[in-house]
Amino acid sequence: MIDLRIADDVAHVTLRAPERLNTLDEQALHGLDAAYAEAETAGVRALVLSGEGRAFCAGRDISGVDPRDDDVIGYLGGLVAPLLQRMSRFPAPTFAAAHGACLGVGLGLLIATDVVYVAESAKIGSPFAALGATLDSGGHALFLDRLGAHRTLDLIYTGRLMTGVEAVTAGLFSRVLPDEEVHEATRDAAATAALGPTAAFVASKRLVARIRDERLALWESVELESAAQAELGDTDDYREGFAAFQQKRKPRFRGR
Repeated sequence: MIDLRIADDVAHVTLRAPERLNTLDEQALHGLDAAYAEAETAGVRALVLSGEGRAFCAGRDISGVDPRDDDVIGYLGGLVAPLLQRMSRFPAPTFAAAHGACLGVGLGLLIATDVVYVAESAKIGSPFAALGATLDSGGHALFLDRLGAHRTLDLIYTGRLMTGVEAVTAGLFSRVLPDEEVHEATRDAAATAALGPTAAFVASKRLVARIRDERLALWESVELESAAQAELGDTDDYREGFAAFQQKRKPRFRGR
């Protein structure tokens, strides 16, 4: 079950299948996609993704899958990949609170989120050798970029899971927090972002994605930054930010 609640310009998307460690079947993927679409239509200025129970998301629900006729391409290519792309392009800052198992598609959900706070108890890695399977949902790209080839293959070959502390120390995610604090801290960060200059945040989000995906050099990045800044000059929030600075007061951004 996927739950969506919107309050104070923040969308709260919760994975609610704690008895299955929030594993995702096709119905759940469709529900998650619909929740992001609804939040986008509502014009929220931030989004929080979390999981109920003992885990964030332990990956795909394979309880009823017969490997002899499993449509892997249909599941990963037809459902998971488009969902992750929608999530990564969401037109507002996105935050995730991750605890317990964060594996497979669950790891992919985190990769597609802007800011990820992980609990100390988080378990992150590639345990799929036990299934005769391999890491998916963007895991190879994340691990290779942050850990290098040797550590990536070590995790894959051994199936060892990283703790939240290890994952943040290695640069995989944003911040590690005690289990009892991670959800509140994530909600607070999203609430703060929702009061900020949304267009400027989205501009940075798009710049980061383009610089990463196109492997742009320094001066190419500088040129794109200049163009983005020029576009922001036409926004109400840009003018409000300058006025507040000149008047020595706090800005009152409205996301426009």
